[in-house]
Amino acid sequence: MSTRAFIIEAARPLFDGGGEPRVAEIAAAAGVSRATFHRVLGSRQELLRELELEPGLDARQRVLAAAIELLAGTGLGGLSMDELAAAAGVSRAGLYRLFPGKPALFRELVRVYSPMEAIAATIERLGAEPPEVVMPEVARVVVREVAGRMGMVRALIFEVTGRSPDAGEGLDFALSRGLGMMLSYIGRQTAAGRLRPLHPVLALQAFVGPVLFHLITRGLVEERLGFDLPLEAAAGELAAAWVRAMRPPAAEEDVHER
Repeated sequence: MSTRAFIIEAARPLFDGGGEPRVAEIAAAAGVSRATFHRVLGSRQELLRELELEPGLDARQRVLAAAIELLAGTGLGGLSMDELAAAAGVSRAGLYRLFPGKPALFRELVRVYSPMEAIAATIERLGAEPPEVVMPEVARVVVREVAGRMGMVRALIFEVTGRSPDAGEGLDFALSRGLGMMLSYIGRQTAAGRLRPLHPVLALQAFVGPVLFHLITRGLVEERLGFDLPLEAAAGELAAAWVRAMRPPAAEEDVHER
């Protein structure tokens, strides 16, 4: 085995399970000097390329990036943890140290790739404000978070709505953070008389539906219909329309009287 191949094989286990070893640690594991490492491989980035690892990403990030790619092709039920470990460049044991199973993995995918955390942060920041302030901002935050990665979002939505047993923890997270906080906010605003009486679930569906449909069809309407309103502006307009439609009857009468 050549010195180059020996260093690469000695380095491989150091990256498993989230390891981010320095050159000195890699050289010590291979039993060579740092000078020899640099003479043979040139740089740590070259080693990462040889190991098919993406520079700058730790093991957890590599696993999540590989998982979202595999999820789109196989679905959560068909996802192989062994295949995922290989795709992410970690050992099977390292993968299970990070995520003990598919439910924990899917929960983290929802946390990282869905807009739930951003929605929750917006509600926490603006929760005392009226719907005409909060809902357009939520819509803008959502499109800002998911723009350019609708494929990932579609895969997550499919798994959650398909009621896969492995998706339960991800659904629980969505209901406890973004969606749950929106339901709570809508309920409080309805109780305060700022929104018309409507079950919060229906009100939330009426809000999410148009924004999601716009995201899904935006490329098509831009291409075929010449639609050129900026994404966040369009999301804000849709949310403002929802707020107008959700005004309580008394507020509507006040508007007409003016």
